[in-house]
Amino acid sequence: MIPGTVGIIVGIVVLLIIFLYFIPIGLWFSAIVSGVRISLMQLFLMRFRKVPPGVITRAMIEAHKAGLGGIKRDLLEAHYLAGGHVESVVHALVSAEKANIELSFNMATAIDLAGRDVFQAVQMSVNPKVIDTPPVTAVSKDGIQLICKARVTVRANIKQLVGGAGEETVLARVGEGIVSSIGSSFSHKEVLENPDSISRVVLEKGLDAGTAFEILSIDIADIDIGKNIGAVLQMDQAEADKNIAQAKAEERRAMAVALEQEMKAKAQEARAKVIEAEAQVPLAISEAFKNGNLGIMDYMKYKNINADTAMRDSIAKDESSSSSSIGNQSE
Repeated sequence: MIPGTVGIIVGIVVLLIIFLYFIPIGLWFSAIVSGVRISLMQLFLMRFRKVPPGVITRAMIEAHKAGLGGIKRDLLEAHYLAGGHVESVVHALVSAEKANIELSFNMATAIDLAGRDVFQAVQMSVNPKVIDTPPVTAVSKDGIQLICKARVTVRANIKQLVGGAGEETVLARVGEGIVSSIGSSFSHKEVLENPDSISRVVLEKGLDAGTAFEILSIDIADIDIGKNIGAVLQMDQAEADKNIAQAKAEERRAMAVALEQEMKAKAQEARAKVIEAEAQVPLAISEAFKNGNLGIMDYMKYKNINADTAMRDSIAKDESSSSSSIGNQSE
């Protein structure tokens, strides 16, 4: 008897839990007490539509207590089934209502489905956010590199959250504006003396156009001096010019060596022709003897001239060698 009674009690408890799961009477009672009219049948059918009744009911209660009208159960269910965050949307609508920010339910759901945190966006509209830019490197006209850091105060633009650019675009545009402002300065000293000029120039460019934020202020947090880029470029140019000059000098030297080799080859060729011509002289003399064109006296004169020429060459060589030896001794 006792085991059977325990089984019956357990079965009744299980059936009661299943009944309360599909028909959340407590949740329905909380809604009725809060002034939200919702039927038990709708809470029961939410289970089959894969919609958590607690999320929808709590959202309806919060919206009703905040005085938000026009937020119906069907709209909340549709937004949940579309993959949205119902509680975040309702929190954002309540916050916007209290802060006198114009935000409709359709706009809030569109922002949420776009992947942005609509509640955080409303909070940023009330309390602006400060974004620190990474170090931005720029070079002024005098060739000095400056490393600048800025703090950008932005406020969420509710109307531009759908389709508007994010923080990365704002930071990129601010960095571009800083580079442009420093690059247009004639001297880095001007930038160091008046850093607010950078903020003024950047703000005038309207960098928040097409973004999900409104830039309220741009403050230059720090400016450091980097390298002397102008001097580095001049050194690199001088090194390049030196290498070019060396290459041209090497080219001229190679051409001179080639010309010298060519001249030597031509001189050797000329000497070879002279030797060849001198070898023909005895044959020509012999032929002249045979033909009777050359007599013995003529031949003897020719030999005397050659001997005289050889003697003079020998004397000239001896004099030049002796004069060079005397010069070496005097030194």
